[in-house]
Amino acid sequence: MKYFPLTHEQLVQLTDKVPTPFYLYDEKAIRENMKKFTKAFSIFPVFREYYAVKACPNPYILKILASEGCGADCSSLPELMLSAMSGIKGKHVMFTSNETPAEEFKYAYANGNIINLDDITHIPFLKEALGGKLPDTICFRYNPGPLKHGCNSIIGSPEEAKYGLTREQMIEAYRICKEEGVKHFGLHTMVASNELNPAFFVDTAKLVFELAAEVQEKTGVRIEFVDLGGGLGIPYKPDQKAIDYDEVAKGIRAEYDRVVVPAGLDPLEIYWECGRPITGPYGYLIAKAVHEKHIYREYIGLDSCMADLMRPGMYGAYHEITVSGKENAPKDQVYDVVGSLCENCDKFAVQRQLPKIDMGDILIIHDAGAHGRAMGFNYNGKLRCGEVLLRPDGKVVEIRRRETINDLFATLDLDGVESFN
Repeated sequence: MKYFPLTHEQLVQLTDKVPTPFYLYDEKAIRENMKKFTKAFSIFPVFREYYAVKACPNPYILKILASEGCGADCSSLPELMLSAMSGIKGKHVMFTSNETPAEEFKYAYANGNIINLDDITHIPFLKEALGGKLPDTICFRYNPGPLKHGCNSIIGSPEEAKYGLTREQMIEAYRICKEEGVKHFGLHTMVASNELNPAFFVDTAKLVFELAAEVQEKTGVRIEFVDLGGGLGIPYKPDQKAIDYDEVAKGIRAEYDRVVVPAGLDPLEIYWECGRPITGPYGYLIAKAVHEKHIYREYIGLDSCMADLMRPGMYGAYHEITVSGKENAPKDQVYDVVGSLCENCDKFAVQRQLPKIDMGDILIIHDAGAHGRAMGFNYNGKLRCGEVLLRPDGKVVEIRRRETINDLFATLDLDGVESFN
């Protein structure tokens, strides 16, 4: 049975104060998990987790992670700004973007963030954006193409992904930047999403370490840090096993000792940019059953919809569902659990065995603490739900209010007076 930090009685009391739907995050569990993650990778000379802001872009969450030593990995100007607002600044911010506007590069540079370039053509683009000079520190994103096997379907095969430079381009990119006067270099890759096989990440590290050694041999550039990306998965399904951080760390350390140390690259700083394993299991979407329907299938309709959690509808992702107060009841019913969006893919669960659900029952949708509220949208004019944080002392605080009609209409010119003429 999936863990939830509140009793049924506590959850009922909370929903009396905070109307459903809403997200709830468990601060204590997030902190404990981050400590465990950091401890596992402390076997390297220098380690830092750059939390993927896109997973849960809320300053309360970012401040919690910052206090546990995390940096931030950002993909856009608003994420860069949000990180700065949360106290994560300078080299503790990695700007990993693609097809990036010049103004966003300028902001990252002005704030001392590490710029991680996605293509070799971005070198002259960045130079022009910054007035003819490159930053002192540059990182490049590597796409290993056919050299990397076993990738899952979320990102897909590296050869089909829009991200990164080829191996040959990586060598040339470092050579160019060295000639341009860049002093410090990093190497990054990201080839997986929600992967649960520890060996996958060890193999990825092997590829990255070997490339770092090759870069030094062919260009004289010393790679000072490698960012192994993210992609560590979480066990969404009951029969899945959580990834062992220690196993991953020890496997990567073995490759470090085999490749990095003999190449004279030790100490090499090791970074991750994980989002999902850091907050994913510790966030929950709370909703109520408001409708039932009996046609060719049995349906339960919630007061939430795909606008709040799009993963199941977008690519059939599985999220465990608990009916609060009926945890020990027999799962003798089969339902499609759906939302009110005018799209047939708006389903949180399809043909799921659950206890009998009555109207007004509170449903807990698990493992929604990453890529949940962050991926919300306003199709059908739906208003995205709010977020609350369960503090270690048991208090619950609102960390994002739910949207209102006024929020939705705020960008509209309701009088029709705006003109570009």
